[in-house]
Formats: sequence, C-alpha cells, structure tokens
Amino acid sequence: MENQDPSYIHAYKNGTLQEIIRKTWQILAACTLCPRRCGINRLHNKTGFCKTGTEATVYSYLAHPGEEPPISGTFGSGTIFFSGCTMSCLYCQNFQFSQQHEGKPVSAERLADMMLELQNASCHNINLVTPTHVIPQILKALALAIEKGLHIPLVYNTSGYESPETIKLLKGIIDIYLPDMRYADDTYALQYSNAPHYAENNRESIKEMHRQVGVATYDEAGIIKKGLIIRHLVLPGTIAGTQLIMEFIAHEVSNQTYVSLMSQYKPYYKAASCKELSRRIHAEEYVQAQKIMEDCGLTNGWTQETGGLETLAGVHIKPKE
Repeated sequence: MENQDPSYIHAYKNGTLQEIIRKTWQILAACTLCPRRCGINRLHNKTGFCKTGTEATVYSYLAHPGEEPPISGTFGSGTIFFSGCTMSCLYCQNFQFSQQHEGKPVSAERLADMMLELQNASCHNINLVTPTHVIPQILKALALAIEKGLHIPLVYNTSGYESPETIKLLKGIIDIYLPDMRYADDTYALQYSNAPHYAENNRESIKEMHRQVGVATYDEAGIIKKGLIIRHLVLPGTIAGTQLIMEFIAHEVSNQTYVSLMSQYKPYYKAASCKELSRRIHAEEYVQAQKIMEDCGLTNGWTQETGGLETLAGVHIKPKE
C-alpha cells in the first residue's frame, strides 16, 4: 500500500474534524455516546455508568509490543489506556481502571502531548483503548496534536459495545478499527458484562466500521495502515457464541475480514465466584473455535498454537489463499 496521510489529516484540513468535535461535545450535554444512553449532562461534570465527566482519565500510555503483529510491528503500538468503560465484565483483566477508575484526569493539551510522545517514540499508530465514552475529548486533543505534527493512524480499540450512530460520526477520522465481538447472545452479555442489547449494537457498529474502512490493508513492512480487525475472545463453554459470530462476519461483513482468535481468557476480577467463568478454556475449546472460523471461510487473521494453552506459542498470521 502506498504511503498516505491518515484520514484525519484531510478531515482537519477541510473542516470536517472541527464539525465532528462540535457534534460530539453537544452529545455530552445529555450523553448518548454508548448504547446505555445515560442522558447525563457531562458538560457539568456529572457522571453516568462510565464514571467520566468532562475530562478523560488516562491510566497509562506506552509503546505496546503485545498487540496483533501488524499493529505492534517493530516499534510498538502507541497505546493509551483510558479509565472507565461502557461494560462491566465479571472477568475484566483491567478492572482497576475500567471499573475502579484508577488513573489521572488529563486536559486535551496533555492528551495531545501523549500522542506526540508516542509518535516520537517511533510507534506505528495511536492505539485508543476503551475510547467510546471519551470520544469528544480524544477528538479535541487530536486537533491539537495535528497542529503539532501528528501524522500516524488512529486505532479505535473497543469492546464492541458501541452505538452505531456514534460510529457513523467517526467516518473520515478513524483508519483502523479493532473491535471485539464478545457475545452472540444478549442474555450472556447482560449476565456476564452488564451490557444490554450487546449483540445488535455490536453487529450494526461493526458493519458500519467495515463500510468506513473496509478489509485491512498493509504497507510494505506488513504494518496495518487502514481497515478492520475483529477480535474474538474464546470463553469457557459456549458463552461467546463463536459459531454465530463467525457466520455473521463471513456473511454480513466480509469473508476477507481479518480475525484475531484469542485464547488468553483467565478468570480475573470476580470470575472465580462464577462457576461458568471460573476456569481457563480447554485446548479443545480453542481448537473447535479455530475450526469454526476456518469452516466459515475466514482464513485471514491470527490464531494460537495450543500446547495445553498454558504454554501458548504465541500469535502467528495465517497464510492467505
């Protein structure tokens, strides 16, 4: 793929970015950024489910080497972990900041500086982890960072519990979408993640992401420049609904979609008290999920070699046909 500026550069130059910033800040007056639609006036620093008011809270930021290979590349993904979340997973590995809200509030100026620091550290992209509830704050910082020379792509790294209307607002801003498809069944999503109507919102949002950026494309070094990568975490038993999710991706998104099939589930946080979630997945469960993915014709993406799952050999890209 030829070198080209991220989409947000063009949006900044033609004024689109400033208009989207204005619209998203208006939403904060009665917040409906996520499917919960709390309706809280966050401009007055009141908080809803995400526990976030006017300023974004950042837990940490770093050059992250552990994402999918085309995202982390050689020098790492410039990852910013935002505190707060639109979900409340019993097994969340990041519960200290996603649910207990550890971290520090940051101004738009400071957030812009973080982006530039990560770019100066040779990171391949700016990886926004759990960004949904702080989109207006991110976009305001983005404009400031562009003025100071930011020029690497944005990764929208999300649990997938998104409002399709909000994702539509990001057209022309985000070049790389990295959403989860966590559940195919709303009953499980509500029971284990307190996420009502997860499946419908997740599916419609992912279709919109695909409409915006399409199948992932890479530069000559194998680093993603634009496109959609879907993550699917294999959960114990049939909780995740892998069959239905893979069928949806293949038939309603694209059978060329890159899928990252993840095996690293561990019973973090409150999961040990829940019988269904109190164990790691078995190697056979992961192998079955891999077979489902392949049987659905999804041959682009990443799986893991199983040696009992406690000694995974790591991710590898599957060869394209």
